Amino acid sequence: MTTDTAAQAAYVVAALLFILSLAGLSQHKTSRSGVVWGIAGMVVALAATVGLASRSITASGLVLIAVATAFGAGIGLWRARVVEMTGMPELIAIMHSLVGLAAAFVGWNGYLDVDAELSGSLLGIHHAEVFIGVFIGAVTFTGSVVAYLKLSARINSRPLTLPGKHILNIGALVAFVGLTVAFVARPGLGLLIAVTVIALALGAHLVASIGGGDMPVVVSMLNSYSGWAAAASGFLLANNLLIVTGALVGSSGAYLSYIMCKAMNRSFLSVIAGGFGTPAAAAEDDEHGEHREINAEETAELLRDATSVIITPGYGMAVAQAQYPVAELARKLRERGVEVRFGIHPVAGRLPGHMNVLLAEANVPYDIVLEMDEINDDFAATSVVLVIGANDTVNPAATDNPTSPIAGMPVLHVWEAANVIVFKRSMAAGYAGVQNPLFFRENTQMLFGDAKQRVEDILRGLDSLDAPVPEMAGTSR
Repeated sequence: MTTDTAAQAAYVVAALLFILSLAGLSQHKTSRSGVVWGIAGMVVALAATVGLASRSITASGLVLIAVATAFGAGIGLWRARVVEMTGMPELIAIMHSLVGLAAAFVGWNGYLDVDAELSGSLLGIHHAEVFIGVFIGAVTFTGSVVAYLKLSARINSRPLTLPGKHILNIGALVAFVGLTVAFVARPGLGLLIAVTVIALALGAHLVASIGGGDMPVVVSMLNSYSGWAAAASGFLLANNLLIVTGALVGSSGAYLSYIMCKAMNRSFLSVIAGGFGTPAAAAEDDEHGEHREINAEETAELLRDATSVIITPGYGMAVAQAQYPVAELARKLRERGVEVRFGIHPVAGRLPGHMNVLLAEANVPYDIVLEMDEINDDFAATSVVLVIGANDTVNPAATDNPTSPIAGMPVLHVWEAANVIVFKRSMAAGYAGVQNPLFFRENTQMLFGDAKQRVEDILRGLDSLDAPVPEMAGTSR
């Protein structure tokens, strides 16, 4: 078997492993095996690629490959070990940026190093691949960088609203099409520089124009963009594995984004076009009445007497790293005979599945973690709802206020429960910049402070309620 044949066979095996990885990641119970399949596929792909490259490069070239691989693996292992779950969304966003940057570099290399055997229509196809690959890669790069800056709160999460912003986006796309035709007809360095600059600006503007409430969809779409960027690199490098895996990532990311847009009552095309047709969210500072407060001891008494409890987590739970005491609270309540379930909104947190991963990390049983559509009808028969760090996903304005920026967005109907306890640091608006009238409803009480500390206080309160009352001194037996 020749080296080329062996490499192609290895690529087929790697592609199958990646497909198995996607299948495994689709369910909680098989997610770990999905990760293992993905790692195995990448090891096979890397080994095959190095083996294939060793036929035509020098020993110094192989050393450079080894150094680059070790350097990249070292950074990846280091970041994976130190990153908190709260930092996963921005970490993934910055990883997408690296994929886009790599695709842009591959495109530039394809222009600077053209195969001498290409001519006629094949040469024109090559130039089109170069131009498209650079464009997709550059858009992905700057878009992901802006997403990282928004998710890590280094820049404001509100949408950028430049005058005529949609005309600017459409103009950039029209310019890209025109430049592509010109480049295929007569390649030139100036045209490639021009499309790179346009793509970098377009990527940054597209994501900057999208508000914080839609950022989970943005992360998913950038994942899709990075897949298409990898596929474009595969065409340039004549690498079947890059084409297949890029298409897998691109299509799955696009489909996930579509599902999330439906869950948020957002137009798929409007979100990926930089918020086209979506009004910018404006912070609402006016209160809707007086809020009521509750302390941890009173919350413990309320939970002690409850028959059913639903916990709806959000990004605030991730920030406070409260998943472990929350899991302990759920365990204790279930031991007391209380029915406890978790209600997960499709876009809770900053990343698709963010809350599911946190709860799985804390060993919360899968069978009590339910999606919004599965649990929304049960709130009316629930004694107590604990809203831990969630805000926009439990906002009744989405259903009651047609002028709200989140109007029409499906939310968890927590306000239908008998009692609602909202864990929050302050009365500030949520990530989408929208005030939540839930906080001022008669059946809602606010429990202020760090979510982890407050849950731990509730646990201590439950323990004290269970403790036997000591007898008074001098009491006769």
